[in-house]
Amino acid sequence: MMLNTFSTYNFLSLCDGLAGADADLAAIIEAHGYPPMWNRPNTFETLVHIILEQQVSLASALAALNKLREFIGEVTPEAALALSDEEWRACYFSRQKMGYVKYLAAELLSGELDLPGMGILPDEEVRARLTALKGIGNWTVDVYLIFVLQRADVFPMGDLAAVNALKRVKGFPRETHRDELLPVVEGWRPYRTIATMLLWHYYLS
Repeated sequence: MMLNTFSTYNFLSLCDGLAGADADLAAIIEAHGYPPMWNRPNTFETLVHIILEQQVSLASALAALNKLREFIGEVTPEAALALSDEEWRACYFSRQKMGYVKYLAAELLSGELDLPGMGILPDEEVRARLTALKGIGNWTVDVYLIFVLQRADVFPMGDLAAVNALKRVKGFPRETHRDELLPVVEGWRPYRTIATMLLWHYYLS
């Protein structure tokens, strides 16, 4: 089964293809250039980082991750499980996120979760396996599919930056319900991820 992915070899041509079909996306490239091809390694640390980014600013998530790195060096499941609750709090982790990360670490150490194996699974199977874990919902899986597995057809409907950029680019009122945006997003198949990266690029610019 062929997985729909993107890479440095085809990223710019996929951007051009979408821009050729959607004048609003073309306008983003004209005004701001191509987006960076954001990616992250397929590691425990990356999933910890994405969990930290849930419902907080990217800067505060990174501050917590950096504090954790200071504390334990390499961010591994073994090192994470050795921390006391006080040490987690010193790394700016809420009780909830501390629980999520410890659960994730235990799943990896037990072999219940196999991160390298995720790379060969279809998107929906990756989603099913990850959302079965405590503290991992659809937004976290969307970010993992996009940044780590480089799957080309993901639109994170739970991502405020992407959704707000879409509303602005397409001229929708701010109060537009997300369901009303679906026809636009569907029009970007099978490269919704590339459209998302263009929207994030617009948002950040």
